[in-house]
Amino acid sequence: MRRAVIAFTAFLGGLILLLAAPAHAADPEQSLRGTLKLQGQPVNGVKIVVTTESGQPVQEVTSNAQGAWEVPIAEPGPYKVTLDVGTLPKDVEVRGGTNVRSLTVYEGNPATALFALQAKSADGAPPGDDGASSAFWQRAAQLTFEGFNLGLIIALAALGLSLIYGTTGLTNFAHGELVTLGALIAYGFNTGIGLHLIPAAALAVIVAGGLGYSQDRFFWGQLRRRGTGIIAMMIISIGVALFLRYLFLIVFGGESDSFVQYNAQPGMQIGPISAAPKNLVAMGIELTVLVVVGIALLRTRTGKAARAVADNPALAASSGINVDRVIRIIWTMGGAIAGLAGIMLGLSQNLKFTMGQDLLLLIFAGVTLGGLGTAFGALIGSIIVGLFVQVSTLWIPPELKNVGALAVLIIVLLFRPQGILGRRERIG
Repeated sequence: MRRAVIAFTAFLGGLILLLAAPAHAADPEQSLRGTLKLQGQPVNGVKIVVTTESGQPVQEVTSNAQGAWEVPIAEPGPYKVTLDVGTLPKDVEVRGGTNVRSLTVYEGNPATALFALQAKSADGAPPGDDGASSAFWQRAAQLTFEGFNLGLIIALAALGLSLIYGTTGLTNFAHGELVTLGALIAYGFNTGIGLHLIPAAALAVIVAGGLGYSQDRFFWGQLRRRGTGIIAMMIISIGVALFLRYLFLIVFGGESDSFVQYNAQPGMQIGPISAAPKNLVAMGIELTVLVVVGIALLRTRTGKAARAVADNPALAASSGINVDRVIRIIWTMGGAIAGLAGIMLGLSQNLKFTMGQDLLLLIFAGVTLGGLGTAFGALIGSIIVGLFVQVSTLWIPPELKNVGALAVLIIVLLFRPQGILGRRERIG
C-alpha cells in the first residue's frame, strides 16, 4: 500500500512538472498593469500615464469596462505610473491623495500598480473634524457591508470544507480549486454556449456537485478503502490542487475575464452604503443556502447521519448507517456549495484561474476560527474573517488587509485552540 501511494504521488508530480512548462510559456510578458475599482465596481475611462523614472513618456492608456489597463514595457527598469485625477468620476478620488506610483519592472514579469479609490465626502462639507469624522463613518459602514458580503462567500466555501473534514478527517487543500471550478464551468456555459448567467450558474452548481461525488467515488473513497493515512491524503490533496490549477491555466488562460451579464452595475445608495443590485441578490442567495443547509443538518435523516459519522464513524456504522453513502452525499453537497461560492466570487470580481487559491487561506482561517468540523462554526468564523479583512483597510493599506484576519485568528486560537464553536478534546 505504501508503494502504491508513493507511486501515485510520483505520477502526480510528473504530471505537474509536464504541465509546468507550457504554463510558464503562457505567462505574460513584462508590463505595467492594474485594475481600478470603487466599492467592487470597475471604473471605466480613467487615463493612466506611464513614464520612465527620468520623465520620458512611454504610453498613455485608459481603463476598460472591467476597470483594467495594461502597458507593455520594452526594457526592464524603474517607471512611474500617474493616474490622471481629472478623468475620475466627479464623486471619486484616490485614497491618500497620491496619484503617482513608482515601480520596477523586471525582465519577463508584469508589475501591478495599485490605486485605491474611494468616494468623496459630501459636497460643501468643511475640512474640519466633523467632515472628516462623517467621511470616516461612511467609509466604515461601506467596508462593513463589503466585509459581510465577502464573509458570506467565504462561509459558502468553508461550509463544504468543514463538512468534508468533519466526516472524513481530510484537510483538503484542493478545495480552493473546487471554488474556481464552479466559476469556470458557469463561465463556459455563459460565454461558450451563450446561456444567460442564471441558468448557466444553476447548471454549473449541478455539474460541480456531480464532480464532487465523482471525486469521492473514484478517488478519495478508493484511497480510504486502501487504508491511506490522513497525512498522506492531505499531501495528495496538495498535488491535486497544483494539478487542477495548472489545468485551469491551460484551459482558461492567465488573463482575467468576467461573466457576460451583471459585470458592471451602477450602485444603489442605501443610507451610507452604496451597493450594486447584484451584490444584494447574491447575499440573499448565500444566506438562503446557508440557512437551508443548516436546517438540513439539524432536521433531516441524512443530516443527522452526517453528524453521527462526524462524531464517531465506527459507532455510526455499527448502528446501521451507511458511512460511505453519507460521505458521498457530503462530497456532493460540498462540491456544489463550493461551485456556488466560486460563481458568487466571480460576480464580485473578475474570474481568473487562481481565484480559489487566493481565497483558500481565508477559507482555512474561517474554518479554524469557527471550529474544525462544525458547519455553524465555519459560518461564524468566515463572517468574522470577512469583516476583519475589509474593515482593517480603515487603518492599514489594502495590500495588507489579509494580515488583520490572520492576526485575529492567531490571537483567538491562543486562548481558545478549538475555535469559537469547537469542542475541547482530551489528548492521550
